Amino acid sequence: MSISHAPPHSPEPDISGISGISKTESLEAARADAIDLDLGLQPVVPASARSLRIPRSLRRTAGPILLLALWQLLGATGVLTPDVLAGAGRIAHVGWDLISDGSLPSAMGTSLRRVALGLLFGTLTGTGLALVSGLFRIGEDVVDAPVQMLRTVPFVGLIPLFIIWFGIGEAPKIAIITLGVTFPLYLNVFAGIRGVDPQLIEAGESSGLSRWGLVRHVVLPGALPGALTGLRYSLGIAWLALVFAEQVNADSGIGFLMVQARDFLQTDVIVVCLIVYAFLGLLADFVVRSLEKVLLQWRPTFTGR
Repeated sequence: MSISHAPPHSPEPDISGISGISKTESLEAARADAIDLDLGLQPVVPASARSLRIPRSLRRTAGPILLLALWQLLGATGVLTPDVLAGAGRIAHVGWDLISDGSLPSAMGTSLRRVALGLLFGTLTGTGLALVSGLFRIGEDVVDAPVQMLRTVPFVGLIPLFIIWFGIGEAPKIAIITLGVTFPLYLNVFAGIRGVDPQLIEAGESSGLSRWGLVRHVVLPGALPGALTGLRYSLGIAWLALVFAEQVNADSGIGFLMVQARDFLQTDVIVVCLIVYAFLGLLADFVVRSLEKVLLQWRPTFTGR
């Protein structure tokens, strides 16, 4: 009597008709799914995806709100005396008074006009010098060394010379802002031009692009991220230069309000002016960030997790 050790016959479904999938591969996939079910395995989900999603706008405003709350708490408990730093409620009241009598809007308009003119002249100067120096070797030999020398001179130290040269009107104030804006733009635009991948230049030449075509379609788009970074730095320095410019022989502007408040020991007015400076700087940075999102859509970047 013979005993057969062959497994009992179990018909298997015919899946040979499915295009591109062999019978063996289908069986292996089915066995893998069965093993996963037996072991109770679950797909891996990142911790960031499992956590509660808080809107980013709410997270970005949480820091300033907590800072204001701490400020008000320290003022209410007497840790910060009004002579040193007034409370947040007092600052808001003083700011509303300055808005109501029209002094703060008028000062903001004057300061914005000075920054806009200085930024315009500085952008034209810095970008023009960077293009000459970055696109042409002879331009670099002639332009770069003088610019690097002037860049190391503190522009605040040139205020007395500007007053002698241009008088005490608007010209020296705009010249100071222009000088502060020029150098960050020059450095970043120049670095962006020289940082273009040489293989892109070779590809453009192989495609038959002329020199102007290379500049327009390859070099300038490649230098645009650096130029926008330089613009953000320049905006920050523009507001810094405005603070110095408006405290020298000024009769209007936010800096003029600060000088008056200093003479009368009005720390609350000084804090209001500083908050206005910070708000305007934040607004300018937001504008540049929005430009980056629009103009640099072609460049994938890491935005954090």
